[in-house]
Amino acid sequence: MFGKKEKISKLAREEERFAYKLLLPSILILIIIAIYPLGQVFVTSMTDKRFASNDEVQFVGLDNYKQLLRIQVKELPKALDDNGNVIIDEGTGEVEFVRPFKVLDREPNRYKESSTFDFLGKKYVIGATDPDFIKSISNTLKFSIISVFLETLLGLLVALVVNSKFKGRGLMRGIMLVPWAVITVVSARIWEWMLQPSRVGLFNTILTNFGGSGSISFLSDKSLTLTSMIAIDVWKTTPYMALLILAGLQVIPGELYEAADIDGATKWQQFKSITLPLLKPALGVALIFRSLDALRVFDVFQVLLGSREYSMASYNYFQLIGNRNMGLASAIGVIIFIIIFAFAIMFIRSMGVNEENV
Repeated sequence: MFGKKEKISKLAREEERFAYKLLLPSILILIIIAIYPLGQVFVTSMTDKRFASNDEVQFVGLDNYKQLLRIQVKELPKALDDNGNVIIDEGTGEVEFVRPFKVLDREPNRYKESSTFDFLGKKYVIGATDPDFIKSISNTLKFSIISVFLETLLGLLVALVVNSKFKGRGLMRGIMLVPWAVITVVSARIWEWMLQPSRVGLFNTILTNFGGSGSISFLSDKSLTLTSMIAIDVWKTTPYMALLILAGLQVIPGELYEAADIDGATKWQQFKSITLPLLKPALGVALIFRSLDALRVFDVFQVLLGSREYSMASYNYFQLIGNRNMGLASAIGVIIFIIIFAFAIMFIRSMGVNEENV
């Protein structure tokens, strides 16, 4: 009895050692192409290195991170006239406030206005030493959260439709992938034409035919810019989410639905009790893949907006190529990595994605 257990234990250890030997080449490749470059970026982020320059490199520690992430929040006092009375805007009838640059600190670090907000009847300004990067974080997070949510919801609906049996199902599955197959730069240029702020643009032409002004600046109006980016991304990437979710739907045994039909369960009850629980791991994987891609969005912002609005990745490009500030760009890269890593861990834990069901 004990001899048999010892043999099994010995065999298990040999199999484990053999498994590590098989994994060794993959681990070495991972170290070479991923871990080492990431370490180099982290080291560079603590220097003042210039891109394509022979200038002497100085170690600056966390100064690049401080420049990017240093913010302050201050209350804006109401503007007063020479007699000490609150100034009211004659056009809007609203109370005027002191300009933000008069409130924000200028020494030892110069803070610039990033945004303002109201809270409990008071007005506040958020100042930052690098307001463009703080805005790029906000743009990227809003873009990622909203677009991934809409793509997951629409992708689930599309996957449920094409997973059902109907005539022409194969053709429908091929057609739904067309937006995703179009190169992002090409699709961005197509949407740029459709969003033109005149009757040249498709959407303004449609609005004109329905009695609208036909001169909406989708890509210039700051209140519509991010919405336009999200709409473009949802159009292009929903098929990708549908494809991933469809793969999860097809591994659910059909016998479960047959048993549910016999028990008299409605389609909605089957969806809640069978489809969603068994689809959870596939949804988790889809969310991780899509979120990682959305958080490092670059091409759509760069092609359509240039330097008017940044994502984190496009601001990284601007600092590296435009300003040749390789140290600061490396720090941005590290921050992007940390944010992406945090999102991945959050999805893995919340969606139950682990080594047993991936």
